[in-house]
Amino acid sequence: MKSIIINAGYGSFCVSHKAFLRLRDLGQPEALSEVDKGAYWPKAAAPNEPSLNQCGKLIPRDDAKLVQVIKELGNEANGHATQLKIIEIPENVLWVIEKRDGIEHVSEQHRTWGEDEAAARTRHGG
Repeated sequence: MKSIIINAGYGSFCVSHKAFLRLRDLGQPEALSEVDKGAYWPKAAAPNEPSLNQCGKLIPRDDAKLVQVIKELGNEANGHATQLKIIEIPENVLWVIEKRDGIEHVSEQHRTWGEDEAAARTRHGG
């Protein structure tokens, strides 16, 4: 089975500063290339600080290190206004993350024509 991280809350996908630092410790490439805003304000990087808990937005949702950190930290991995959840799907499924009423879910990818470019969709392959 393949693990995919979605946001079951109404905010945009992101991880907490604590999760971000753990991802950097593990060598996750997107986390390493992202600026650590909390390094400049370490006392302000508390879990309730919105500006410093919106990290990792470009990390692939099926990244093994991201899944590991979500499992390790549980709710402490949640970024600002997020509720991160691990979804398991079969390995060979082509998948896409979609939003309905502001909450993400994983769907099997299908062909689409004339799709609105502003639609909130993230395409991935299995």
